[in-house]
Amino acid sequence: RFFRAGGLRTAVFRLKTGQNLWFQAILLLRAQCVRQKCQSNLNHAQFRLRYLTDERARAVIEAAVEKAGPRLDGLGRGIAFSRYKNWQSYVAVIVDLRVHRDSGRIDLERAVVAADAGQIVNPDSLSNQLEGAFMQSASWTLKEQVAFDPHGITSVDWRTYPIMRFGDAPEIQTVLLNRPGHPYLGIGEGAQGPASAAISNAVFDAVGVRLRQIPFTPERVKAALDSIQAPEQSLH
Repeated sequence: RFFRAGGLRTAVFRLKTGQNLWFQAILLLRAQCVRQKCQSNLNHAQFRLRYLTDERARAVIEAAVEKAGPRLDGLGRGIAFSRYKNWQSYVAVIVDLRVHRDSGRIDLERAVVAADAGQIVNPDSLSNQLEGAFMQSASWTLKEQVAFDPHGITSVDWRTYPIMRFGDAPEIQTVLLNRPGHPYLGIGEGAQGPASAAISNAVFDAVGVRLRQIPFTPERVKAALDSIQAPEQSLH
């Protein structure tokens, strides 16, 4: 009865609940990090390492930081980490991106994805899974949403449904931590939660606005930027 009254048929989106939980949890961690940063010289990776006791988790974050290297001028950098389902693969993601203040457009420039999935059987396949997971999550975060009006869904094909294209893809580098003799932990969805959160953290680092609703469309980014500029203008 509810579905008929609503006018739209619905279906379950796998991982969406998990992605939302990771996304919000990592944003809260980032906010806490910002608060404490005024009292110390810790960067965001060091802040996480301070409270992590799991050596494999620490190793993944450290590997991502080493691979990412120094920050690039003009780009925002975000980092996020999670252990999938709290007992499977460890994944850390670092994203460098550019936010165009005039339009609100976000351009992904580079991503580093480090993972510990236990003993590695096929490194190439593992890297492919990490790259694909990052791209799918980035597309969810920046582009994807079903459009509809009172008559039904309007995003009915690949022309009308917003999704990342080849030209939107950043450079992606993967770091694989092999654990010979350790159980296989799986990797298929492990990078999706931290990828979304790393993008959000990079946006905050670039322009100082916290986006909490995905997708981060140019309209939403521009509105967020305008909202923080308006109080400043009213003071003059």
